[in-house]
Amino acid sequence: MSENSQPLFGPATGVGSLPGGDAREAAKTVTGSFENFPHLPELPARGPGADMIGRTAGMLVELYARVEPSGWRLGDRPGRDTRRARSWLREDLDALEEFTQGYEGPLKVQAVGPWTLAAALELRNGEAALSDPGACRDLAASLAEGIRLHLAEVRRRVPGARPVLQLDEPSLTAVLRGQVRSASGYRTHRAVDRQTVEATLRDVVGVHDGGPVVVHSCAPDVPFALLRRAGAAAVSFDFSLLTERDDEVIGEAVESGTRLFAGVVPGTEGPLSDPGGSVMGVRTLWRRLGLRPGLLAEAVTLTPACGLAGASPEYARGAYAHCVRAARSLADNPE
Repeated sequence: MSENSQPLFGPATGVGSLPGGDAREAAKTVTGSFENFPHLPELPARGPGADMIGRTAGMLVELYARVEPSGWRLGDRPGRDTRRARSWLREDLDALEEFTQGYEGPLKVQAVGPWTLAAALELRNGEAALSDPGACRDLAASLAEGIRLHLAEVRRRVPGARPVLQLDEPSLTAVLRGQVRSASGYRTHRAVDRQTVEATLRDVVGVHDGGPVVVHSCAPDVPFALLRRAGAAAVSFDFSLLTERDDEVIGEAVESGTRLFAGVVPGTEGPLSDPGGSVMGVRTLWRRLGLRPGLLAEAVTLTPACGLAGASPEYARGAYAHCVRAARSLADNPE
């Protein structure tokens, strides 16, 4: 089978974050759970620099950020916080490399997308980078170059892997709607033009050089059509937040070849239903859209609804195993 005919994605994977601070234990959990589609774990419990924003800030090229009481702020030079973020990322890559010896197949890595990053990183004046179009452009260019270097490092460490890039964009809908709060909290930043949002995303997506990109958001009202136009091969979302209002865009996405990363397993502690019950909503959606049941396994990857940083290690392992069993149920009994 040629590389081009290999599957781009696996039937189940994680979103990214896990509880705890042991990189080797996290890599062992991920690779043991998802034999066909592991991901690089993120361990935010270690502190600033291991969190989603700090980790991605550490990837930036020629832009640096440091921790202030209000959050991450852009500065002139790399400091302790940048060095710590980069050190933890190396530690995570070391552990992943150890547990993926000889692995061939899709391997997912995550970074915060340009718009959530612009909403979270502060300029020197304390306002979000989102408030300055020039700063947004510089940030996106720096991020794209940082991601390019990160992907090259992943390929070097795991030569048989076919990297899948996940851009985390939980603030994207708020950016489009002008709902991101200013530093004072008394007003919101102006909505960013949809074409600007799409063009910037397309530039960052394009850095993967033909490889598949997933955009993840566990917020309501994910802009499926915009993400598809920006070049996303897949969209990752909290399945419980879908409404019948989303049917048309979901149907169009599937018919255009966009894969759905359906977050069907709760990201927080609680009893898990049987695997078949977890995917009942996916089957119902498929019937409502009039899509062919046999297409389900080809079009859907199952994940937790969001990251699992707030869960216990036991629940996280159980949730991953549940995703795998639910994916098997979906493949075996699509109807």
